Amino acid sequence: MLREKLKLLPDKPGCYLMKNKDNVIIYVGKAKNLKNRVTSYFRGEKTGKTKKLVSEIVDFEYVVVGSETESLILEINLIKKYDPKYNILLRDDKSYPYIELTNDEIPRLSIVRNLNKKKNKTNLYGPFPNVTAARNTVNLLNRMYPLRKCKTMNKKPCLYFHIHECLGYCANQIAKQEVEQMKEEIKEFLRGNPTILTKRIQEEMQKEAEKLNFEKAKELKELLDYIDVTLIKQKVEMKDAMDRDVFGYSTYKGFLSIQVFFIRGGKILERHGKIFPIVEEVKEDLESYIAHFYQKNFLLPKEILVPNIVNASLLEDFYKVHVLSPQKGMKLSLIEMANENAKIALQNNFEAIQRNEERTVHANEELRKILNLSKLDRIELFDNSNLFGSFNVSGMVVFENGVPNKNEYRKFKITNDVNDDYGTMHEVAYRRYFRVLKDNLKRPDLIIVDGGVGQMHVVREVVESLCLPIMVVGLKKNEHHATDALLAFDPILEIPIDKKSNLFYYLERMQDEVHNFTIQYHKQIRSKGSLESILDSIEGIGEKRKEILLKKYKTISKLKQLSLEEFEAILPKNVAQHLYSSLQEEKEDKERKV
Repeated sequence: MLREKLKLLPDKPGCYLMKNKDNVIIYVGKAKNLKNRVTSYFRGEKTGKTKKLVSEIVDFEYVVVGSETESLILEINLIKKYDPKYNILLRDDKSYPYIELTNDEIPRLSIVRNLNKKKNKTNLYGPFPNVTAARNTVNLLNRMYPLRKCKTMNKKPCLYFHIHECLGYCANQIAKQEVEQMKEEIKEFLRGNPTILTKRIQEEMQKEAEKLNFEKAKELKELLDYIDVTLIKQKVEMKDAMDRDVFGYSTYKGFLSIQVFFIRGGKILERHGKIFPIVEEVKEDLESYIAHFYQKNFLLPKEILVPNIVNASLLEDFYKVHVLSPQKGMKLSLIEMANENAKIALQNNFEAIQRNEERTVHANEELRKILNLSKLDRIELFDNSNLFGSFNVSGMVVFENGVPNKNEYRKFKITNDVNDDYGTMHEVAYRRYFRVLKDNLKRPDLIIVDGGVGQMHVVREVVESLCLPIMVVGLKKNEHHATDALLAFDPILEIPIDKKSNLFYYLERMQDEVHNFTIQYHKQIRSKGSLESILDSIEGIGEKRKEILLKKYKTISKLKQLSLEEFEAILPKNVAQHLYSSLQEEKEDKERKV
């Protein structure tokens, strides 16, 4: 069948969709020439990830388009739609935060992660190394420039006004010229020029020193040090201060390493790295990676520099920005520097990557063979947690192709607060798999219950009642509460697990993941329950104020960190004092018990 279909492939650009025996799309690719590209999968000896992919292909489809650019656009849309398991280029990839200076009449600074939700992207600066670096930068600017801090204007000045970090715009008329000057200085700093801000800090530091306020002067000195060490990055000797991204790559034993330098204001602000197994040819994988890169919360720069094996004109047509494969000069030196960093990253991490492959992909394959499953792409695990029947919750984690997929994790708050593990397991399993059927969600190939035979039987009954052909297994623990066997099949067999094997490590990792996820949710619910009970006991806090406090602070521990002055800034004075006293009393009671 495949041979006949291969003969019919046209010599035209397009996309192809590889399918497995269950008619599931497992890979989407693009091609300048469909006939040459698709037939290449079935010619010659394949290795690594390509060999695994080809072994699962039983059929394929293709779509002919008018140009390479159209095939690239179609490929991106098909990957978004089907999320094929072998299109792993951007799966679990990092996204970095940006800093936004809002376009309000009285602006404020905020940290933004999801750029796709932002309609106006003109005043976004970054990407920043991590959310801590972005938050430190926002805190620094808020300290030096008294901008608005609240999302909506309050009726009276809040705590920030009293500590001189806001000019009280809600109650005071502020000169527009003063606000515009602050905005321009902040923009200049975020573009990579710290001169104005450092001069302002130095002047203020001098004033505090003259007043003999050495503690304040020391704090300002620390701010200067932070700017020098953290924010002033490696200078690049370019003739301009254009925002540009630089891509480099290196390959070794079937793996592709990619490094991206983010150059902003003539400095390397940050770099981003990714290592993954090669599925197609290096050129195709690298091109696809760059094409997908800006789909996930990255702003396009003015210029993108790419290695010469990449089709720069294709990417330029696609992104509508200048894409260049430099042949000489400083821009070529940047490519070479990115290539060298990619090579070093691959060399330093190759052994760890191989070990991780053995402990994930290979262990997953071993589990598939033990359970006689035709495929094992997705595993769902459950665990329960309660406190003497109270705050009853359950958690579900998902592993796909040996690695956790945290976007698919789910939390369940149980309707009945009773200490009944079987009842909890029945409710969770029914809620989960009834929804899988109703909404046609992705089905697991295996369900693992982190419990004994009883809980395993409960889940099996639910799955069978919904006519879902999904295998359910359990994990048996010994007298030391450590897992030592897998419970599977019907009638149930105990399958011993070698504690030195990669499979044992794999199962233990999944157990730890679901246990920690569920416990974390349980603590969150418990803390919120304690907070609700305290708020209910405070006169002057009704449903509306309680809802605002719960939404803003979420847990009792966060509320306990507030000072009386901070409470008085958001609540009437007598209510603030009562709440503050109640929280302090509870804190002291806990300390006495300890």
